[in-house]
Amino acid sequence: MNLEYFIAKRLNGATSYKSSASTTIIKIAIIAIVIGMITMLIAIATGLGLQKKIRDKVSAFNGDILVSNFDGNNSQETVNPVSIQQDFYPNFNAVPEVTHIQVVATRAGIIRTATDFEGVLVKGLGGDYDWSRIDDYLIEGRFPVFTEEKLNTEMLISKYLANRLGFKLGDKVIIYFVDNNSERPKPLRLDIVGIYESAYQEFDKVYLMTDIRHIQRINKWKGDEVGAFEVFVDDFDDVQDINNEVYRNTGSFLRSMTVIERNRNIFEWVKLFDFNIALIISIMIIVAGINMIVALLVLILERTRMVGILKALGSSDYSVRKVFIYNAMYLIGMGLFWGNLIGLGLIYAQKYFGIIQLDPETYYVRVAPVYINFGHILLLNLSVFVLCLLMLLIPSIIITKISPVKSIRFE
Repeated sequence: MNLEYFIAKRLNGATSYKSSASTTIIKIAIIAIVIGMITMLIAIATGLGLQKKIRDKVSAFNGDILVSNFDGNNSQETVNPVSIQQDFYPNFNAVPEVTHIQVVATRAGIIRTATDFEGVLVKGLGGDYDWSRIDDYLIEGRFPVFTEEKLNTEMLISKYLANRLGFKLGDKVIIYFVDNNSERPKPLRLDIVGIYESAYQEFDKVYLMTDIRHIQRINKWKGDEVGAFEVFVDDFDDVQDINNEVYRNTGSFLRSMTVIERNRNIFEWVKLFDFNIALIISIMIIVAGINMIVALLVLILERTRMVGILKALGSSDYSVRKVFIYNAMYLIGMGLFWGNLIGLGLIYAQKYFGIIQLDPETYYVRVAPVYINFGHILLLNLSVFVLCLLMLLIPSIIITKISPVKSIRFE
């Protein structure tokens, strides 16, 4: 143990137990670091958690990439069909990053009850549909079963639509489809076998799911014609690059669009979280650094005589500065320790108990999600420690201006 560290330890001990102005200032500095760390950890965990949850939810119900007919419009309803006789279906071997591909089709319809009516989008699904991606959102009943042997009338409806129209599990629903070539709407009777709730309001308010063959029959399509292909990839962060590969490996009459391009408003809003997180971290580090600067200045002024004595005994300015820097490092470490302990405790409490609730109309989730990445936490701790320490080098220069003769006489 070198002399500077020993003196710093003694200085810290004296500061901890001595009733003086520096004691209060130091406690405030430590508390500022604790509060700052708690705020930064919560901002990162909730910001990234909300980003990831919304992204996964939107992708689960829409696919990461949608391959459809180039002649189609940008509406949610399928207009022009696509043949399933494609080189990339059912296995997209040309792009190894693609993990799954499934067929879908949508058709607008109207549900009419004795007291109300509601416009809906019927999403037709095939036997290749991956129900596991939305398994967490099934709240009642089961998923429909689509087999090649028999066309059934099973359907999945959202809790929002079920409550709005007064439906429950096992009820029969009649959906009317308007055909421009016919004066009478085409009815389709379906049975509710499952109810889901995603809190993704843009989907819950309009979508119900059933066998794609119903859409094919109503649209008078052939058996090998579908509305589009939903494509899922192994790494969403690379979805744009993968989409370029998908586009190059599909026919010239097909287009591919990422879920980000199709839901630009949602993803632009989600990207703002990065700016908010960076802003919160910057402000908290500055506040913690300023408090540590004040604490160090008070320590230096209170220990002016000690500085003079050390200089008179032959200590260099650099050695004396290290005494106070070591002491400041200890205080920063204390703040980081308690900040991490309390911050992670609150984050895990939210993760397992869902204490904070959100409005799904605004945030697309009911419970504030958290995402814990220990790599991010370690980087945050190192950044706070190093930046606060660098900020303390400036006030420590004052030590070089202290005269041994004047400081020993200083009262």
